[in-house]
Amino acid sequence: MEPKHPFRGVHILGEMYGIAKHFLNDSTLLADYLTRGIEESGATLCSLQVKQFDPSGVSILALLSESHTSIHTYPEFGALFFDAFTCGDRCAPQRIAAFLAQALGARHQKMTKIVRGDSSDYTTKHSLGLL
Repeated sequence: MEPKHPFRGVHILGEMYGIAKHFLNDSTLLADYLTRGIEESGATLCSLQVKQFDPSGVSILALLSESHTSIHTYPEFGALFFDAFTCGDRCAPQRIAAFLAQALGARHQKMTKIVRGDSSDYTTKHSLGLL
């Protein structure tokens, strides 16, 4: 029996810098931006878990039909870590990162793309620079 879905995906790992501190501590705004980025990517959001830390910082984990995405903010550094993995070919996780970077006004970002799965014979890891 032929599998319904291919065993492959794209994993984007990133860092964004130069973001206003008040954005990085606003869990409602961040959840909205992450949700909108997911929509832009063509992925399907199943659920969102948001954690506001005291005195500052936010972590958000999004379960997607295609896999997952997350952000972890560091307001004291004006920075965040980003992660998105999507299985198959129907969505583009780099669009989530691009939407977040633009919406948050990131001055600098560093992104790495890893192709995973049955295309592993040509799996690559390379810097994407600005998306």
